[in-house]
Amino acid sequence: MSLTAAMFSGVSGLAAQSTAMATISDNISNTNTIGYKSTNAIFSTLVTESATDTTYSAGGVLVHPRAQIDQQGLITASDSTTHMAIAGDGFFVVSTAADPAAAGGNYVYTRAGTFEPDAAGLLRNAQGYYLQGWEIDPNGNIPANQSDLAALTPVNITGLTGNAEATSLINLKANLSSDQTTYGAGYVAGDMTSGAVDPHFVRSFQIYDSMGSAHSVSFNFLRTGSGATPNEWTVEITTDIDGDGTEDMLSSDIVAFNSDGTLDMASTTLSSTITIPWTAAMGIDTPQDVTLNFGSDGLSDGFTQFASNSELVSSEVNGALFGAFNAVFINEEGTVIAKFDNGTSKEIYKIPVATFANPNGLRNRDGNAYDETPESGAFTLREATLGGAGTIISSATEASTVDIAEEFTRMIITQRSYSAAGKIITTADEMLEELIRLKR
Repeated sequence: MSLTAAMFSGVSGLAAQSTAMATISDNISNTNTIGYKSTNAIFSTLVTESATDTTYSAGGVLVHPRAQIDQQGLITASDSTTHMAIAGDGFFVVSTAADPAAAGGNYVYTRAGTFEPDAAGLLRNAQGYYLQGWEIDPNGNIPANQSDLAALTPVNITGLTGNAEATSLINLKANLSSDQTTYGAGYVAGDMTSGAVDPHFVRSFQIYDSMGSAHSVSFNFLRTGSGATPNEWTVEITTDIDGDGTEDMLSSDIVAFNSDGTLDMASTTLSSTITIPWTAAMGIDTPQDVTLNFGSDGLSDGFTQFASNSELVSSEVNGALFGAFNAVFINEEGTVIAKFDNGTSKEIYKIPVATFANPNGLRNRDGNAYDETPESGAFTLREATLGGAGTIISSATEASTVDIAEEFTRMIITQRSYSAAGKIITTADEMLEELIRLKR
């Protein structure tokens, strides 16, 4: 009967508007929830086929709550360097347990990046989920099986040991005066080291061994060219290799120049690598190789010989003393970089971004997290900024996508629609009552 169908249609309207009101209330309640995605109630009709073209039987309405998970929230700044937001597609991979493999925890996905270290140093967000990442090995590589969740480990940013960096590179730019007089014939290697001859130009640099200890390396220059090769200088490189306070010679070689003051590499015997054979007294088992960059053939980008004073133009020596862990930095590729108080840094983790073919098909979990479903498709772990994955922004969080003005407008419409659906029921009831009176 059409009146009965109308009444049931009104009941379905009440139920649908109640569900819509529930989504609105959740949205408003989560206005300030980091990474929250607003949910909309989408209505669809229920149709009952009419027996003829002149009759109609009401069907009703169904409601389908849909979270707009793929909607981007506003990126807002945060004071914490471990807070993160994703600008673009993807989710952080998190776990309900610190070590899901050992504790039987579940992997879920979230955009709530309020990660902070707990008592054990593990990054955990406000909802209690532990951030997972790829650990970077000493060679700077991440695991090869990147598509496997088992390759992930909890991101731990404390308990890092100190770090020392051995010197491996010395870049030098210096001018050796073309007005300098020639020492003359008969120079013997080691005369500058022994003090038998004073060098014309000396510069010393501080380098660091593999244990972070500092040492002084000296470059001693003496113009020894004569006859057909007037533009040659002998350079002796010295350092104390056994800690006895006496300078030991590492090499004695020739640096030659062209007539225009540029380097003549064909006549230069100085090697681009210095090998320092530390002795057992220094506690170092292996020699230390240091790359020496002193210019290019025919160019004035390193050692030069011009008619001005001998002087050091610039120098660059890498390496550092032992330093303790100081802080972390996370770049847009998701690399977690540990910084030490000696100025050095070390890449320790890379945070993956999980992407889905249909993120709106994910299932909601407590704590603003999501589970994979057949509708969402299987996850794909990607490096941030690659393959469509979003960019990771540190010291930031993603705000809720709820629009308060829109929600209150929808609330008014829902309230009126609910009242109208209730009026359908009361009106149909009055009509049925009128029908029953016909028998009296």
